[in-house]
Amino acid sequence: MDTPQKNYKYLGDIAVFFVSVLLISNVASTKIVDFGWFTFDGGTLLFPLSYIFGDILTEVYGYKKSRRVIWLGFISIFIMSLIFIIIGKLPAASGWNNQAAYDTILGLTPRIVLASLIAYFCGEFSNSFILAKMKIWTKGKYLWTRTIGSTIVGELVDSFIFIIIAFFGFLPNSLLLTLIISNYIFKTGVEILFTPLTYKVVRFLKKAEKEDYYDLKTNFNPFSLK
Repeated sequence: MDTPQKNYKYLGDIAVFFVSVLLISNVASTKIVDFGWFTFDGGTLLFPLSYIFGDILTEVYGYKKSRRVIWLGFISIFIMSLIFIIIGKLPAASGWNNQAAYDTILGLTPRIVLASLIAYFCGEFSNSFILAKMKIWTKGKYLWTRTIGSTIVGELVDSFIFIIIAFFGFLPNSLLLTLIISNYIFKTGVEILFTPLTYKVVRFLKKAEKEDYYDLKTNFNPFSLK
């Protein structure tokens, strides 16, 4: 017999912030920025927060709840990208001379969309899976080991897949490598920097929601939406 569903106070709020970060990051990623030693797409400034939210979701509510939110983000990114592409193809009104600007910023190509979706899917599910498993292995202790450990894998998968699919053949290989390394170091660094805040949020949510889920019998198939 299935256990009754709990009503959580903050799960919906976290899901909204998670999806918002994803959508804003995808638009901001159209610009490549240079910060001295680091060269990365603009979305990198915000995107690491999605992994922090993903860590919090899995740590407090479990992999199954996190899986639903990850899919919500995936669908949202797909719809946003599709709308941008369709609007870009529609004929511009007479007197509106900003088509080139629109195409530069929002004129997403199918290749960029594909790269974003595949990288997001693989990175987020890797992050959530590893965190859930490490929580069992560590018996709920040493939160920092699983938030950082899962991010090390998830961000590497995400950065590598996105940059290779999106830019291979368009950018020099040396720049591709620089982008991958810069993205990876910066994103992982943000996770480490935010660890004290993650601790506080997790502690607050576990107390407020009366939940501290362990995925002992969880089906980790990312395509299972039960």
